[in-house]
Amino acid sequence: MSGVPTDGAASEQDTRQPPGPRRLILVGLLLAQALSLTGTRLSAIALPWLVITTTGSAVLTGVAAFAQMGPYVVAKAACGPLLDRFGPRRVVIVAEVGAGVAVLAVPVLHLHGALSFPLLCVLVALVGVMSGPADGGKNAMVPSVAAGARVPLERVTGLSGTVERLATTVGTGLAGALVAWLGAAPSLFVTVGTFSVAAVVIALSGPRQTPGEAEPYLASLLAGASVIGRDKLLVSIFAMSAVTNLLDAALFSVVLPVWAAQTGAGPAAVGLLAATMSAGAVVASMLAAGIGHRMPRRVTYLLGFLVAGAPRFVVLALDVPLSVSLAVFAVAGLGAGFLNPIIGAVIFERIPDGLVGRVSVLGSSLAWAGIPFGGLIGGALVAGIALSPTLLLLGGAYLVTTTLPALLPTWRELDRRASLPPQA
Repeated sequence: MSGVPTDGAASEQDTRQPPGPRRLILVGLLLAQALSLTGTRLSAIALPWLVITTTGSAVLTGVAAFAQMGPYVVAKAACGPLLDRFGPRRVVIVAEVGAGVAVLAVPVLHLHGALSFPLLCVLVALVGVMSGPADGGKNAMVPSVAAGARVPLERVTGLSGTVERLATTVGTGLAGALVAWLGAAPSLFVTVGTFSVAAVVIALSGPRQTPGEAEPYLASLLAGASVIGRDKLLVSIFAMSAVTNLLDAALFSVVLPVWAAQTGAGPAAVGLLAATMSAGAVVASMLAAGIGHRMPRRVTYLLGFLVAGAPRFVVLALDVPLSVSLAVFAVAGLGAGFLNPIIGAVIFERIPDGLVGRVSVLGSSLAWAGIPFGGLIGGALVAGIALSPTLLLLGGAYLVTTTLPALLPTWRELDRRASLPPQA
C-alpha cells in the first residue's frame, strides 16, 4: 500500500498543482512550516512567561500549558477526516487563520486589562484546537508535495525535519530575545504575523485537492484507525514513538533541570545541551534530505536510536565534565536527525491513497500521547529513587524500547520501499 503516486506526477484528483514551477509546492510547504513553527516556539515562551509574571504561580503556568496541549493532541487526531474530505490546503488555511485570531485576542485583552486567567485558558485551548489541524495538515501534504516535485519522500521528510530542528535551535533563541525586549504579551503579535503569512503561503503554493467522497465522520475516522490497527509495523512505530517521546519529555522537562541544579551546572548548561543536540540534528537532517533515500533504513534506524537515546541519560548519571556531556549530546543529535526522515517516509508509503490525512494525524497524536505524562513520571522517579538511578533507569528503558527493531521480524519491513517518483 502506498500513499504516493508512482508515475512521477501528482494525480489530478489528489494533487492538482497551482501554476508555476513544480518545486514551488515544496518551497512553499517548507516556508510555511518555518513560519508556523517559529510562531509556535515564540508562543511557547511568551505564554508561560505571561502567566508566571502575572500570577506568580508555577501551578497555574502548568495548567495553562496543559490547556493548550491537551486540545492540540485531540484536535490533531480528530481532524483527519476533514483533511481527506476537503484537502489539507483548505484545512491548513482556515486553521492557521483561526490560531492567529485566538493568539491575537491574548495581547489585545491583556493590554486593555480584560484578560483573566480562566479566559486565557480558553484562548490557549482555542490555539491548541486550531494549531493541531494546521500542523497535521502540513504534514499530510508531504506525499503530494513529494509527488508533485518529483523527489523522494526521504528528501521531503528530511528537509521538513531540518526546518523543524532549525526552528527549535534558532527560533527559540530569537523568541526568547524578543520576549525579553518587547515583553510577553506584545511579542505575541509576531506570532499572529507568522501564522497569517503561513496561511497566505499555503494558499498560494499548496497542492490543491478536489473534494473527497462524503462519508459519515465517525466512519471516516474509524477507517483511518483500522489502517493503523491492521499494520503491525505502523502500530510498532507509533507505540515506540509514544514511549521514547515520554522518556524525552521526562528528561528535558524535569530530570535535566534537576541535574543542572544538583550539579551546579546551572540553567545555561540546560540550554547549551539542548542547543548542541539540536545543532547536530540539523546537520544530520540535511544529510538525510540528500542521501537518505539511498541508505539502508533498518540499519540506519537502529544506529540512529543507539546513539541518540540511552547515552544521553548515562553520561548525565556519571560525574564527567560538561564538555563530555556536550560531545555525547552532539553525537546524539546526529543520530536523531536521521530518524524522522526514515519514519516519515515509511509511514506515508504504507498509507492508502485517500486516507493520508486521517491516518497520519491519528498516528502523530498516538506518538505524542506519552508526552504529557513524561514530566509526571520523571518528577516521581527523582523524588522516589534520586537523580542518578532515575537517569540510569530511563536510559535503560530507552535502550530496551529502541532495540526492538533488531529483534522483531515486523521491523524488517522497514527496508521494503514503495516506488518513488523519479528525481529531477
